[in-house]
Amino acid sequence: MKSYPHIIISQQMIDEAERLVPQTKVERTVASKIDTLTGHLGEFVFAQYLFNDWTKHRVGKNKGESDFGDFEIKTSAFPFNEKLNLLVREDYARKRKPRFYVQIIIDVATHLADSIPVNTRAYLCGYATSEEVDQAPLKDFGSKLSDKGGYRCHYISIKNLKPVNELVL
Repeated sequence: MKSYPHIIISQQMIDEAERLVPQTKVERTVASKIDTLTGHLGEFVFAQYLFNDWTKHRVGKNKGESDFGDFEIKTSAFPFNEKLNLLVREDYARKRKPRFYVQIIIDVATHLADSIPVNTRAYLCGYATSEEVDQAPLKDFGSKLSDKGGYRCHYISIKNLKPVNELVL
């Protein structure tokens, strides 16, 4: 197995992510009860990795834009394994063209997790360019709540992503 950098999620990160949920929740297809929380924590993890300061996130300030300029952060709360994929919704990929998509997996105990505990590891699995995502195959992966998600996603195995330490900043 490849080595993936990780960030440990703190109580402060969870508290801030939960505080921001009401003002940032997007009405869309819900894949799990903790979708919005997961997304916020992924952006915090990337800010910690990029700036060594998770509070330099842009949650709530980046509506309609990529999460960090050229970077769109895709985060899933799932038991970590290398068979997981970077998933980008087909409709989303058509609308926005960030330069890079970065995949973060928050390593929860079960795929049905409805919370993210303190001290959970968040793995920075790697990245793909927007062009690579556009060329990736499409599939309806369903959701944690049902077999059908009602939308297709471009997908790239995390094993095939470029390491985050090679990101062009």
